[in-house]
Amino acid sequence: MHTIVLATQKGGSGKSTLSIGLALAAKQAGYSVRLIETDPQGTLSNWQRRRNNPDPVVEPIYRAADIEPRLRMLRESGLQLSIVDTAAGLSAATTAAIRHSSLCLIPTRPSVADIDTAMDALADEAPHDLADVLARPLIGMRNDHQDALAKGAAVTEYAPGSKAADEISGLWRWIEARFDLSPTPRARTIREFLAAPEMLPSVLAASRRVTLVS
Repeated sequence: MHTIVLATQKGGSGKSTLSIGLALAAKQAGYSVRLIETDPQGTLSNWQRRRNNPDPVVEPIYRAADIEPRLRMLRESGLQLSIVDTAAGLSAATTAAIRHSSLCLIPTRPSVADIDTAMDALADEAPHDLADVLARPLIGMRNDHQDALAKGAAVTEYAPGSKAADEISGLWRWIEARFDLSPTPRARTIREFLAAPEMLPSVLAASRRVTLVS
């Protein structure tokens, strides 16, 4: 199982929107997906209550000590992808989620200063090529995202032919290509983490350590 964590220091950065969008894009690509909510604000749970379809399941987990055992159980059950939406700022739950993640995505403005700060924070472990840092495509703040959330949908369901849907689908394809994912992926562990939070309209992802297991 692969685990994607959305994390930033600031609220309102688009973590929940991206979590939902990626979950539905992955489901439409043939993956089994679980959304995990560690943010007590409950954005994902509220979205689920507005939704007519019980899939994907939104599972609230607020205690840091519960995250690793639950991820292990989901992995053993055969789930292919878990996506964790975290609260703004640093917390024990966010740290635990990142520690057990395959990929951490940080919604951020794609400024050179932000990228430099993130790379400095990781020192020698940071990548030195922007192609290894910025996810593609850039994600714009578009009304279709908020309209979809209000209806209990993801943008690829609510407006499948829209620019917003195309961008989310493109981001999912970037993740698939980056990690060579498939609906039955081979075993691999990929650690990704940095702390340079800002706002949409892009997603920043920086490599920290990559270990491939054939």
